[in-house]
Amino acid sequence: MIKAVIFDMDGVLTDSEPLICAAAMAMFKEQGCQVKPADFRPFVGTGENRYIGGVAERYGLALDIAAAKKRTYELYLAMVPSRLKAFPGAVAFVRECRRHGLKTAIASSADWIKVEANLNGIGLPPAEWTTLVTAEDVVHRKPAPDIFLAAASKMGFQPDQCVVVEDAINGIEAARAAGMRCVAVAQTFPEHLLTQANLTRPSVDQLTVNDLLGG
Repeated sequence: MIKAVIFDMDGVLTDSEPLICAAAMAMFKEQGCQVKPADFRPFVGTGENRYIGGVAERYGLALDIAAAKKRTYELYLAMVPSRLKAFPGAVAFVRECRRHGLKTAIASSADWIKVEANLNGIGLPPAEWTTLVTAEDVVHRKPAPDIFLAAASKMGFQPDQCVVVEDAINGIEAARAAGMRCVAVAQTFPEHLLTQANLTRPSVDQLTVNDLLGG
């Protein structure tokens, strides 16, 4: 029986992918490197180290990843107050899950600084969640299953008692590797690329609690 819902954050609850992409592109431009939004697509959902590092490798650019990520977050956080939005229906759906007695967790490959800013920005602050797991809490990031297994463990549940809501190919792979049911929303990638999920819906506002439970 499903007892907990583990939400990815970026691309599931928040329309933040365009913002982090814009911030990373601006950072690369400061480094004298013109990159394209499509360059980041293979690294969506893997965390900012790989998101930035993978693109740097593609262009043969030697970056101090820690410094590059710090600068990217500075640019990103400046955009959050005016540009970050929740996906339609996201906040209501999280609260609907809680009304049905499900525990709710965040498992994000982003760092805590971004998770905190995003959740506060969309009106689902960290204190509302049963648990939160971020990039700093695990060694291996998505598509490794570690982040979802850590969330389940912190809540005291077995993997088969949890369902993951994801938007990215790497996240779906991580959820399946963790032995969890996975429901995908096609808000970042088209549905035909998300077929490894147990179920796919076009958007989070079309999800139901029964979708999560497998009913």
